Amino acid sequence: MALLTWQEIHQMLDEAVARIRKDIDFEPEIGIILGTGLGSLVDGIEMVGTVGYETIPHFPVSTVESHAGRLLFGNLEGKKVVCMQGRFHYYEGYTMQQIAFPIRVMKKLGMKTLIVSNAAGGMNPNFKPGDIMLIKDHINFFPGNPLIGPNDNDWGDRFPDMYEVYNKGYQQIAKEVALEQNLRLQEGVYVGLTGPCLETAAEYRMLRGFGADAVGMSTVPEVITAHHQHNKILGFTIVTDMGLADNMHPCSLEDVIGTASKTEPKLRDLIAGCVKRM
Repeated sequence: MALLTWQEIHQMLDEAVARIRKDIDFEPEIGIILGTGLGSLVDGIEMVGTVGYETIPHFPVSTVESHAGRLLFGNLEGKKVVCMQGRFHYYEGYTMQQIAFPIRVMKKLGMKTLIVSNAAGGMNPNFKPGDIMLIKDHINFFPGNPLIGPNDNDWGDRFPDMYEVYNKGYQQIAKEVALEQNLRLQEGVYVGLTGPCLETAAEYRMLRGFGADAVGMSTVPEVITAHHQHNKILGFTIVTDMGLADNMHPCSLEDVIGTASKTEPKLRDLIAGCVKRM
């Protein structure tokens, strides 16, 4: 598929935003992306309205189980938020530009901060299923980048510096909130791969050797896009299974969703506590 020009992207963004604002008169300051099995994190949000992805021009549509496919608008701890209940993955056949599009839309709606969450496999032997990991940094192992193609300097630099992609001030807030909530918060590096297959033992060993603590199939493209457009970013991973090369066990989507669902209330409280302090 040919890369879109920024003129085309701006037209698509204008059409998507106009459709959303037709139903929702709301300017969110914080965007939240909900990962696999994390759809009910929206509990606690004072809902203002919802818009289905399928009704938004040029918006991708979720094809993965447990991804509802809605933009949710409301108030959380006194802040205006928009939640993506369902995200898009490279393995679904979407281009990097398509994966980036919702992040651009949220920015145009008013988003200044992005909170990302995901479910991923743990590779750090100090982790266990059900742990929450604060993302300190990431490794991009996708065969592409959402910034490939023409650049609009009004949106971001042609060659964005990747220093402090995940805001250190927000990381400190997350640590303080976790301490107050008596929550064990792990920290680590997230590596993003295409999927949809899980990794082999040899791949887990290689990725761990590269310094990664958790591996998943999302997040990195959205974070790169948000960083490019000068959003502050906070990221969390729920460790749903362990990828220890010398102690492998079978893993299914049901296992991943089950673990994510059990841990979800803790992550919900952690995110709410962070939003309150932002």
